[in-house]
Amino acid sequence: MENLVFEGFKFMALGMGTVFSFLILMIGAMNLQSYIINKFFPESAPVSGAGKTENKNAKTAAVTAAVMHHNNVKR
Repeated sequence: MENLVFEGFKFMALGMGTVFSFLILMIGAMNLQSYIINKFFPESAPVSGAGKTENKNAKTAAVTAAVMHHNNVKR
């Protein structure tokens, strides 16, 4: 009986070690892939902030129109 318990723990340690090793290998491969992709395909920086002003004005206009519509519908 004692031998079966020892064999169970041995198989459990072998299985958990295999899974842990695979996860460590997968994390290393993903980090390497990330490094290679960022090296050959870097993200481009935004050109200017001019589009942000227009976008902010458009959002303000949309919110204002939505509030006015909501107030008119309630009456």
